[in-house]
Amino acid sequence: MLELSKIRVGKPSLKQLLVGGLGSVIGVAGFIVTVAVYVVETLIRPKKIVSFADLYKISPFELELPAEAVTFPASNSDHMVNGWYIPYPGATTTILVCPGYRSGMADVLGMCAHLWKAGHNVLVFEYYGHGQEVGKPVTLGYREINDFMGAVAYAKERAPHARLGVIAYSMGAAVAIMCSAHCQDVEAIVADSSFATHWSVIDYNVHRVLHLPAAPFTWVADYLLWWRAGYRFGQVAPLRDIGKIAPRPILIIHGGKDSLVDPRDAPLLYEAAGEPKELWIVPEADHCGAYFADRRAYVNRVLSFFEEHLKKPRPRLQLVEGEGTGAMLPRPAERAEEITGLSEAS
Repeated sequence: MLELSKIRVGKPSLKQLLVGGLGSVIGVAGFIVTVAVYVVETLIRPKKIVSFADLYKISPFELELPAEAVTFPASNSDHMVNGWYIPYPGATTTILVCPGYRSGMADVLGMCAHLWKAGHNVLVFEYYGHGQEVGKPVTLGYREINDFMGAVAYAKERAPHARLGVIAYSMGAAVAIMCSAHCQDVEAIVADSSFATHWSVIDYNVHRVLHLPAAPFTWVADYLLWWRAGYRFGQVAPLRDIGKIAPRPILIIHGGKDSLVDPRDAPLLYEAAGEPKELWIVPEADHCGAYFADRRAYVNRVLSFFEEHLKKPRPRLQLVEGEGTGAMLPRPAERAEEITGLSEAS
């Protein structure tokens, strides 16, 4: 019988240690790259609509809305954006309704009906590649700014004298914040479930799925995204732009149990925003779920916000004393940055 006490185990040689260590490094590096590739491809890959539920969603017909199917050009781009325009006779306001990532117009049609019944024109649209129209890679708010600015131009064309407000969801809310910071046409914003930065939403989801620090995976994904989609995470950052919206009002809404966007992003956005601003956290709601947690409270809060900030007369222009003369002069409005080419300048 073999005696275990007589078995001698030799020490590994330096070569064996180096080969083993190199194999481990390659294995870890391969795992990081694989996850990073998956993140980027999932993020930008067009998604074909295949399910029965996606193909046959509710339409304006079911809600008896006098909606027109419209298309309009995206700003600085060669594609057309699909939307529904719902005019209200004699309306003095128009509300843009912007769904989020991989979402279509039908997903937000219930809120559109409430806005229209409250006396607003409504323009709801879906970001190109995120709804029924697929075929090109999408981004998470980088190229979608062109669709938003196209919607602003179309809304102003249809009702030139109407005051413009926005209610937007998830990625759509992030886009609305970034664009409104550079576009004075938008006078009031409701941002539901926006992320603070592209980095934060990717970090949150990678950590939630893998239960590991997100940093090594997102660092590699950031470089892969530049190679595959032409932009970096840092170029999409509502947190950087939200302070430029003031003195126009913003209402930030977020679910306390959001599983896709870190609920801590909402207070960050609120702190960075200027007055007037409101923050409404719905503790039991998941991503974009505040409406479903309490439909009546949600609708009343949003309609009251637009009633207060869009339908009431504009506040009088603040006057300041002119230097050296004692004359009263209008305080100059902060000059809006040019939105054209924003994605390249970000």
